Amino acid sequence: MSTTISQQHINDTIAFHGHSCPGLSIGIRAAELCLRELGHNNETPLTAICETDMCGVDAIQFLTGCTLGKGNLIHRDYGKMAFTFYRKNDGKGIRVLLRPEAMGADYPECRELLKKSLSGIITQKEENRLEKLRCEQQERLMAASLEDIFEVAEPKIQQPRPAKILETLTCAHCGEGAMESRTRRFEGQTLCIPCFNKVEQKL
Repeated sequence: MSTTISQQHINDTIAFHGHSCPGLSIGIRAAELCLRELGHNNETPLTAICETDMCGVDAIQFLTGCTLGKGNLIHRDYGKMAFTFYRKNDGKGIRVLLRPEAMGADYPECRELLKKSLSGIITQKEENRLEKLRCEQQERLMAASLEDIFEVAEPKIQQPRPAKILETLTCAHCGEGAMESRTRRFEGQTLCIPCFNKVEQKL
């Protein structure tokens, strides 16, 4: 069973992200699962938590309506191919985790070639092989059932609280305003995080 996302929406997602790749395909399919189970943010408010910073996060933003700017897309830098979605009106949530086997048996080879490509030491023959493998991965990800791509489970954490409007405080060192919850106190002064990091160095 292939994706139910229309080709036009896929093309628009690729245009938004800037290129097509297996990582974006993972995000497209994760977004598809969210849309199937919980709907779109325009229908009922959603929150998405992404445990990775990979390409697929752009697909989550574009297809579900959860974005960093609206505060309903939260990044947790855990390095996991996992996405949690919550529906605000009834509290329903799901966590989807990429199954390792979904990337195919040739994933280790693809990964090693990608490392060589990023290091600038790849041959043209290897580059061609890498492109072939990545195309095959994308096709496999877009054609497989969602259940074959992801493990689906209950969320591991509670639904995040809604965003709050907080005071803006002035940093005593740089003079710039910073949200109250993102400031630090040091020697009786209110500092922004960058200024705090400059003075609070443990040797």
